[in-house]
Amino acid sequence: MILSIISAIANNNEIGRKNDLLWDLPIDMKHFRETTRGHTVIMGQRTFESLGIGPDGNPGKPLPNRRNIILTLDKSYKRNDAEVVYSLEELDELLKNSTKEEEELFVIGGGQIYKLFIDKVDRLYITHVNADFPDADTLFPTIDKDKWKIISEDKHEKDEQNIYDCNFVIYERIGK
Repeated sequence: MILSIISAIANNNEIGRKNDLLWDLPIDMKHFRETTRGHTVIMGQRTFESLGIGPDGNPGKPLPNRRNIILTLDKSYKRNDAEVVYSLEELDELLKNSTKEEEELFVIGGGQIYKLFIDKVDRLYITHVNADFPDADTLFPTIDKDKWKIISEDKHEKDEQNIYDCNFVIYERIGK
């Protein structure tokens, strides 16, 4: 299995504020949908709950056309519309028994989940957003250039729909 992180980050690794994104970039949302569609996505409870209101009226709505796995420390947290695990060991066991060797899985946030996985993943799909957000309260871990090499880069200039320049970059771990 290939374990990857996907995230959009601003110039100083900013990714969020008050459990929400800092920007609205339709080009990045399209990139996220196309990259993760048909794959497993792994996220923290707060990230899941930021995805809207589910049909049961509770915060959190699974991303369509994806297997949704929520990692939380809250052992009382249950969902009927997504898989919930309470530890990295439980996640490993679940994935070992249900994932094909060539399958790519995506860690989609939030900040604490990225920190847990940054040293475990094989690839990073990063949208670098050319902007600063000094009031951000959630940061992405620093990408250590000695551990990662760029294998793909696709630059996009701001336009009528996307108010910031952005750059889609895929990094691969050096030595894997």
